[in-house]
Amino acid sequence: MPSRLLDALVGDAELAALFSDEAEISGILAFEKALAQAEADVGMISDAAASAIAAACDGFKPDHAALETGIARDGVVVPELVRQLREAVGSGHGKSVHFGATSQDAIDTSLVLRLAKAMTIIEDRLAALGRSLQDLTSRFGSLSLMGHTRMQEALPITVAAKIGNWTEPLQRQLRGLEGMRRNLLVIQLGGAVGTREAFGDKADEVARRLAGHLDLGFATPWHSQRDPLVDFASVLSLITGATGKIGADVALLSQNEVGAITLAGGGASSAMPHKSNPVKAEVLVTLARFNAGQVGTLHQALVHEYERSGSAWTLEWMVLPQIVNATGAALRLANELAGQITFNARA
Repeated sequence: MPSRLLDALVGDAELAALFSDEAEISGILAFEKALAQAEADVGMISDAAASAIAAACDGFKPDHAALETGIARDGVVVPELVRQLREAVGSGHGKSVHFGATSQDAIDTSLVLRLAKAMTIIEDRLAALGRSLQDLTSRFGSLSLMGHTRMQEALPITVAAKIGNWTEPLQRQLRGLEGMRRNLLVIQLGGAVGTREAFGDKADEVARRLAGHLDLGFATPWHSQRDPLVDFASVLSLITGATGKIGADVALLSQNEVGAITLAGGGASSAMPHKSNPVKAEVLVTLARFNAGQVGTLHQALVHEYERSGSAWTLEWMVLPQIVNATGAALRLANELAGQITFNARA
């Protein structure tokens, strides 16, 4: 089980909640409801069936113990969840639940729905950090501090130049996130082997209507094409790399013997009461290094055997949420740290 104490240091509750069991199941139910509506739109199932499925999804309370047994047996939660949902819908329309879809359609679309929320949170925090850094520049930008190259004193620079090196990568990464929405925030609907064979000549129309009901983009099936997800994670690693650079600089500049920065609210020592440790700055470095390692592991999940890989897909479930959570933590801490910094004039 995750450590609540460690999560208080390196985690982010708001983003972690998007990867909870409840959030994943909610996303799957949203998919199943929207799929039924899309299929009713084109006459593949009856309006009565779509209404019954929608009502069951809206009030659904899963048997979590049975879901745990199901995922341990099947490798995915959807078969057991669909079984329970069909039972909730009733024999009259139960056969219309999940019609033409496969487990991956439900799981991937649920993921995308949650990543859409994660992207908005991350973009908002990036924008807030940019404003905080601009405020620091306005207050202290004209001050001089000693520049260092290869950890040795070099030539004087301005605080504005220092903060500019922090800010510009973050601006690029914010633009990068905004630019990838079209490729990332799209539906998954491919059926058993990614060909939409069960929908016949109505396949693309069902997919377009599904996208409309979920407010996502239309896409051809991407079951084994995971590069948009890895691209997203790579940008997140760049974000934590940039905040890690801020953390490293702040920790060094706040050293007693350097004294270029004074930090409010530093961490205490159990043995040395005179100390004020740059905890947030240190954790930014930790999170940068963590994500750099995790994104390399996620690249391994690009390799799918044939039309779907159980092993690669499971690896993705394990790694991607950690990258998102670490990025949220880094941006939260960086925003807090920016409010604790005072640059000191050189004597």
